[in-house]
Amino acid sequence: MWARTRSYWPYLLIAPAVVGGAFLLLYPLFKAAVISFQHFRMGELIRGGAVFVGLDNYAELLTGTEFWEVLLRTAVWTAINVVLIVGLSTGIALMMVRLGRGLRLALMSALALAWAMPIIAATTVFQWLFQSELGLVNWLLVTLGLESFQGYTWFANGTATFAVLVVLVVWQSVPFAALTLYAGLTTIPAELYESARIDGGTGWQVFRQITFPILRPLFALVASLEVIWVAKCFPQIWVLSQGGPDDATTTLPVYAFKIARVLHRYDLGSAVAMLTVVILAIALVSNLRRMVRQ
Repeated sequence: MWARTRSYWPYLLIAPAVVGGAFLLLYPLFKAAVISFQHFRMGELIRGGAVFVGLDNYAELLTGTEFWEVLLRTAVWTAINVVLIVGLSTGIALMMVRLGRGLRLALMSALALAWAMPIIAATTVFQWLFQSELGLVNWLLVTLGLESFQGYTWFANGTATFAVLVVLVVWQSVPFAALTLYAGLTTIPAELYESARIDGGTGWQVFRQITFPILRPLFALVASLEVIWVAKCFPQIWVLSQGGPDDATTTLPVYAFKIARVLHRYDLGSAVAMLTVVILAIALVSNLRRMVRQ
C-alpha cells in the first residue's frame, strides 16, 4: 500500500504545473477558436452577446487577396530567416569544435549574452544602429566610401526594412541553434573523423557523409523550432516597423494584430490566428513524422 502511494507522488507533485501550463496554453487557443466562428467586434466586446456565424470569417479571409499576399510574404520571411539561421549556426558550431578552449569559451559566452538580451532591448539597439543621421551603420558605410548611404533612411523603404528585420531575427536566433548543434557535434566519435581523413575525405565530404547523417534528427528539430519562432515573430516587427512601410513587413501575426487592434475585427483577427496555428501545426507534424521515420 505504501509503495503504491509513493509511486503516485511524482505525478501529484508535477500535477499543478501541468494543469496550470495546460490552462494557460489551451484556454487562449480555445477562446480564439470560438471567437473566430462568431461576429465579435467592439460592441460584442463591451456588451457581450456575440452571434455564431459559422465559417463566414474564414470565407472572407480565404476569398480575399490580402490574406494570400500576407501568407506569401510570411513564407518568404520564414524561408529566408531559417536558411540563414541554420546555415550560420552550422558554420559556427563546426568552428567551435575546432577552436581552442579559451576561444571556444569566449565565443560561447558571446552567444549566450546575445541570446539572453531581451527582445525589445535588442530591437531598440537595432533602431539606433540603423538611424538615418546618427546611426552607426550609415556612418560605417559612408566611411567605406559608399556616399549614397549618407542620411539613408532604412525604415522608409520596404525592402530595406525587411532586410534589417532579417538581420535582427537571425542575430537573435543563431545563438540557440549554434549551441544546440555544437552540443550534438560533441557526441560524434572522433574515430569516425580520423578514419575519414585517413581515407582522404575533404571537409565537405566528411560533413555530408558523417556529420549530417548522424545529426539529421537534430538538424530537423532545430529547423522546426526556427520555423515556428520565425513565423510567429511579432515584437521585433511591431516595434521596428509596425508592419510597414506599405505592409512590406506585415506577416501573419502582425496582420492578425492589426485587424483586431485597428479595425476592432476581433473575429477576423482570431480567424487569422487560427489559420496560422493550423499552418504551423501541419508543417511541424509533417517534419516530425519524417524525422521519426528516419
